[in-house]
Amino acid sequence: MFSKILRTSNKSLRVLQNGSVCSVSIRNQSVWTQEGVIKSPYKTVEIPKYTLYHYVWHNLDKWPQRTMAVCAETGRGYTYELAFKLSHTFAANLRKKLKIRDGDTVMIMLPNVPDFPLVAMGILEAGGVISTVNPVYKPQEVQRQLLMSEAKAIVTLPELTNVVKEAIKIAKVNIPIIVVKTNGEPIPEGTIAFNELSEDVHVDLTCLKEVRRDYKDICFLPYSSGTTGLPKGVELTHRNIVGNCEQFNNPIIRCHEDTTETHQDVVLAVLPFFHIYAATALMFHKMSQGIKLVTLARFQPEVFLHTIENYKVNWLFVAPPLVLLMTNHPLASPKIYRHVNSVINGAAGMAATDVERFLDKVQRNIRYNQGYGLTETSPCVALGHKDIKDYDVIGNAVPNTELRIVDMELKNLGPNQMGELLVKGPQVMKGYRNDPEANADAFTEDGFFRTGDLATADENGILKVCDRLKELIKVKGFQVPPAELEAVLRDHPAVSDAAVIGVPHNTKGESPKAFVSLKPGKSASAKDLCDFVADKVASYKRIDDLLIIDSIPRSSAGKVLRKDLKDKYC
Repeated sequence: MFSKILRTSNKSLRVLQNGSVCSVSIRNQSVWTQEGVIKSPYKTVEIPKYTLYHYVWHNLDKWPQRTMAVCAETGRGYTYELAFKLSHTFAANLRKKLKIRDGDTVMIMLPNVPDFPLVAMGILEAGGVISTVNPVYKPQEVQRQLLMSEAKAIVTLPELTNVVKEAIKIAKVNIPIIVVKTNGEPIPEGTIAFNELSEDVHVDLTCLKEVRRDYKDICFLPYSSGTTGLPKGVELTHRNIVGNCEQFNNPIIRCHEDTTETHQDVVLAVLPFFHIYAATALMFHKMSQGIKLVTLARFQPEVFLHTIENYKVNWLFVAPPLVLLMTNHPLASPKIYRHVNSVINGAAGMAATDVERFLDKVQRNIRYNQGYGLTETSPCVALGHKDIKDYDVIGNAVPNTELRIVDMELKNLGPNQMGELLVKGPQVMKGYRNDPEANADAFTEDGFFRTGDLATADENGILKVCDRLKELIKVKGFQVPPAELEAVLRDHPAVSDAAVIGVPHNTKGESPKAFVSLKPGKSASAKDLCDFVADKVASYKRIDDLLIIDSIPRSSAGKVLRKDLKDKYC
């Protein structure tokens, strides 16, 4: 274990191990090039040419009897060996019984249950592409993704089957529904039980030899709004996610300890696996390291806090609302957090004062770092090392990653100058599915991805994300595109025009605030309109505040002038 991190005279990091200076993980040069490109200070890592499936399981023989995933509430779970066997059988049946072929998309609409990783790995082994969907989505939201992803099957819970069936009906498709039973309940009519596919001892496993997938192929298709607009399919390859996992493994920034005969890290999987943050950082990466995942299917504050204590959780991956809850909840105490050694915050930034209040509650010296990334970057771009105590900053770019801070004309800026952050690295997506216009907007001519975020970097390349150029609203870490809510509002018969912005919220981070102009002679109350939206979208997308105004301010090009709305009404 690395005992100390130092900053040397040439401002590069060095690791002191067993009394000797070691530079294995650090570049020995300035992070800024003469052209204004920011290089990672960490030495380049070699990315194995594995598929994600092979990468996750390649060290299985080291920890077959270790717990892979366990439900925090019921104790139901799987060892690594059992998880591998069941997912292997499931993969064979996806090809044999459901006729899934290389490159076919299979949707997962599940909360965090111990079966989620088995389903995901089975899809990958069968040659499929995973596309995740939030289990609180309404039928209209699910059908949109069904059509955009061209899904050939969907995996969900029995209690969500009616939503899925309605979505399939609206989409006018006919695909199989696989249900994961979590408490022995009968499966709904017209569905297939996951355990029947994963426990089938008679399936011909040799069909899996037909799979031909390469590290350059797409393996994961989450949906993101990028910088603006309605959701777009983000094509992530095996190399993207495997590369990001390897970037996490740098000894100075890594977020795990080795699994041995006497030690296994315990990670609380409360962040949703359907989001890229948890999918990569908690699920795929931690499985590749033999770590125990304690899953929470539903967020309940008391259960969440008791799980941290009872399961001796030592690593926490969180978003800002969780940090605030861990600070302010009546149960919060040093006793609850006595096993926690490290906390990594992502999804959105936090004020240093909020972090310090949480650390005061812990009353121990623990690692607290910020991470930065996007769905389009698999997700991690930058991550702090354990000795960073400035909680307003992120940290350096992870290995193999280059950054640029640019002005409005995409010209490179220098240290401590604020501009849009651009990223290049093996973790950056292949592109948006079937959307050449969006890809043209997202990438520069020299291959950098435009994040839409305002940032600065100091002379040592330490990144600080200041604000978002993008218009996405982040509610409890979830992305809420204003265009989607505006479209729903405009479907109301009394609404002429609508605009939605994000405003600060005490517990959610941000909350959607809507502005509506009505058609002449029509009437509707703010409550009527909020209820109208609530019936059509997931709960976290609901509008908390709505104001009826005479007209929506727009530019000559027709774009909503959100800044004008914020200046006048917020």
